[in-house]
Amino acid sequence: MYTLVIVDDEPAILEGISRLLDWKALGFERIKTAKSSFEVISHVVDWKPDICLVDVRLGGEYGYELIKRLNGMGIESNYIMMSGYDEFEYAREALRCGALDYLLKPVDKDALRARVEQIIVEKLHGTLPEESRENEDPVLQRSYESFSPLIRKIVMMVAMEYGQHVSLKSIADRFRMNATYLGQIFIRETGMKFSEYLMAYRMYVARDRILNTDEKISAIALQVGYSNLNYFYQHFHGYYEITPLEMRSGNT
Repeated sequence: MYTLVIVDDEPAILEGISRLLDWKALGFERIKTAKSSFEVISHVVDWKPDICLVDVRLGGEYGYELIKRLNGMGIESNYIMMSGYDEFEYAREALRCGALDYLLKPVDKDALRARVEQIIVEKLHGTLPEESRENEDPVLQRSYESFSPLIRKIVMMVAMEYGQHVSLKSIADRFRMNATYLGQIFIRETGMKFSEYLMAYRMYVARDRILNTDEKISAIALQVGYSNLNYFYQHFHGYYEITPLEMRSGNT
């Protein structure tokens, strides 16, 4: 029914946002991604986006410049900006150009869903499904609202960046915290080490792609953060007690 366009020059962000919500349940039959303004402008007439999620910076360009150009082309859409803390001035310019909101990175799942649902109802005059909220962590099987703001942000970061070289230390550095102390907080609140949670999340995504796509196992391994295919097979078999190929063929 609806078309979503995600515009960001970082492939990991494009992938993360496309999986952050159950877009199909919300009525989005088409999800298109673009890494540049040029790519959007080249396809926007065919895509006819109902909602555009646009990064505030696109290489050497700015997201608000893209919105201005689309407005000049007569393209009507609902724009949501994605912005870093140090890019508020650019986000504010986007709001002046007609963007409905800006969300800070890493994008909070609940904040994004709330804004999308509002647009569906108020701008697209649509209706929401009975259960439009996919509000439970797939690994911990707990409501996101049950986490503290700090842990909620960490699990959201994993959902966005699981395919990259993410670690407890890299996250602690971003929060300007001691990694050991942050790890203790994570264990106390989730009952898992961060490294265990990260691996489990990667296995969850890998399983979904193995069962629901025809992608090669090697490609899936790379997408979930494993450059070493043998290492991926070891983790996968240790976690599910079955190989990726056996799972795909249905030999469970």
